[in-house]
Amino acid sequence: MCALGFPKYEGKMIVEENDMVVAFCGHSTYIPNAADEKEVLAVLERVVGDVPCEFFLGEYGSFDSFAYGCAKKYKEKHPASKLFFITPYLNQEKMQFQAERFDGIIYPPLEYVPPRYAIVKRNKWIVEQADLIFAHITHEYGGAYTMYCYAKRKGKTVYMIGTWS
Repeated sequence: MCALGFPKYEGKMIVEENDMVVAFCGHSTYIPNAADEKEVLAVLERVVGDVPCEFFLGEYGSFDSFAYGCAKKYKEKHPASKLFFITPYLNQEKMQFQAERFDGIIYPPLEYVPPRYAIVKRNKWIVEQADLIFAHITHEYGGAYTMYCYAKRKGKTVYMIGTWS
């Protein structure tokens, strides 16, 4: 446990061993739409189905809000699913707010990472844990693009949402 009372990743599994981990990466300027939500939920039904599922989510932009909404809707039909906020910072005020919305909060091993690199390192950690990643990428720069490239290099299953021109 870290000083704020939520689990800190220390090299052992926090989620259930056989659960599928689903993550999302997309630009903070993303504009949510019903077609993308329908597409994500359909893929989750087809790929995850009734397998226990853990969603590893952020909370730093429009795409993260979209991802949270999709995970929440999926959980309505699959109550064994869990939503985890993966925090890059130890911020007690934000943690108290997130504790009401998520099934858990996880702080990856970032205590020695300078704050300006915390989100990038958190995103890499999420990719390493994930079995399936949904991505919405519109340009070749920024944190979402970096996370997407890292996921592809790691051989992760990445499902693109929408079109990338």
